[in-house]
Amino acid sequence: TNNISCSVQRLVKGNFSRLPLGTKVCERLVRGFVGRQRSASSWTAVCTQRAVCKQRAVCKQRTQPTVTCHTSARSVDPDELRRFQSLAGKWWDDHGEFAALHALNDLRVPFIRDNLLNVHRTRVPGKPLGGLRILDVGCGGGLLTEPLGRLGANVLGIDPVGDSIGTAKLHSSIDPDLRDRVRYRACTLEELSAEREGGGREEQGAAQFHAVVASEVVEHLADLETFGLCCNHVLKPGGSLFITTINKTNLSYALGIVVAEQLLRIVPSGTHDWEKFISPVELERLLESNGFSVQSVRGMLYNPASGAWSWTDSTAINYALHAVKVRDDPDANQAEGHAEAAHS
Repeated sequence: TNNISCSVQRLVKGNFSRLPLGTKVCERLVRGFVGRQRSASSWTAVCTQRAVCKQRAVCKQRTQPTVTCHTSARSVDPDELRRFQSLAGKWWDDHGEFAALHALNDLRVPFIRDNLLNVHRTRVPGKPLGGLRILDVGCGGGLLTEPLGRLGANVLGIDPVGDSIGTAKLHSSIDPDLRDRVRYRACTLEELSAEREGGGREEQGAAQFHAVVASEVVEHLADLETFGLCCNHVLKPGGSLFITTINKTNLSYALGIVVAEQLLRIVPSGTHDWEKFISPVELERLLESNGFSVQSVRGMLYNPASGAWSWTDSTAINYALHAVKVRDDPDANQAEGHAEAAHS
């Protein structure tokens, strides 16, 4: 504890001077955490710096039937790609750089399952998500894609890092239960969104998915407006969007960057950029401007001593969000729902 406190003394002056609370307040904040090392703290194991430049989406309005997102991968930062490229073979090491993501499945999988079950009835006995199509954006090695597939969903995992997709395909191939439910593609969300119906690919075209999942992704993106628009484009009317990310607060800087990276070395130094974090209020405003209605926001807390996550009333550090695509044509969507139920 003494050594860590000394390290904080050296780090505070350089790291906290730019924060709104000031040096002394933030120093006391971190010291309080050091004195309670065995208490829960929160960060994500895989958060990297996202793009320096933010460009605005130049897509047509959502209400037009011909709406598309540009195929240029402008929401993807080349520096992010290089970082994840170097980690592509480590996704399934549950004691390595992605240990916290492995543990996060204890919260995010039930969060996705339960919210989907509130909308969609069980279609296959023993497979609560049977018959649903889910898109896992930024799937990496498939840490979240696989458990969703085991719940019966047909899941498409996409990631711009080809080696990560290779790791995901190799790992899922050893489980015959996933063979017909989980697929992967090395592409961006913009590229998938821009694909039109036809051409023989089952996943092509707009409005194909019942749910889109972006877990620990948005803090890496260069253009959140394009992300929100493309999520709307690939979702069916009434479809769900699930996001987990990091809030932009002084506490998230203290615990997620200074403590996690520079003191306890839970994640590599330089993984996080506090300026790229986004608050629930800002994220909700962005999603609503792109045709979503936010249904719930829940705080999450990570305990480095136990390596476990838990739900919390505070969203000051990590949080999970569930939003639903607004139905533009209720009558048409109701008819579509009846058709799907009859087919099931």
